[in-house]
Amino acid sequence: MIRFDRGKVSAMKLSTRGRYATRLMLDLALHYDEGLVLLKDVAARQEISRKYLSHLVASLKTAGLVASGRGAHGGYRLAKTPREIHLGEVIRNVEGDLGLVECVHSPDVCDRTHTCAVRDIWALLSNNVKDLLDSITLQDMIDRHERKQAPEALMWNI
Repeated sequence: MIRFDRGKVSAMKLSTRGRYATRLMLDLALHYDEGLVLLKDVAARQEISRKYLSHLVASLKTAGLVASGRGAHGGYRLAKTPREIHLGEVIRNVEGDLGLVECVHSPDVCDRTHTCAVRDIWALLSNNVKDLLDSITLQDMIDRHERKQAPEALMWNI
């Protein structure tokens, strides 16, 4: 959402739900081969409250992105492989529509929708954001995470 505040434009931002859901899903992806993961462990690693994560995981479970197991060895895991889950799915399931402005996906909110050239720009931008998020898998995020965690390569000068 872009907000205007006393003549200044703030950055386009995802809500806390979208950011934390992305971190939750990346954590589950990083531990995918370990089986079920305890939510308290995710909360500790990601520094997000367990209660908040429980709300997010419920939405993601309903969407078929997260699976759970009960009992002594219970917990959560991805419902599909990290290669099969796209960031766009995650964001849409916790944020809803990714439209930049309301008129892009709800044309009835404005009488000028069909004649507004500016709306076309917002629609183009919204579609580009959607396409980008839909092109990124959790595996892509794992790969990026691993590159960022790797020690820098040694450089030798001769």
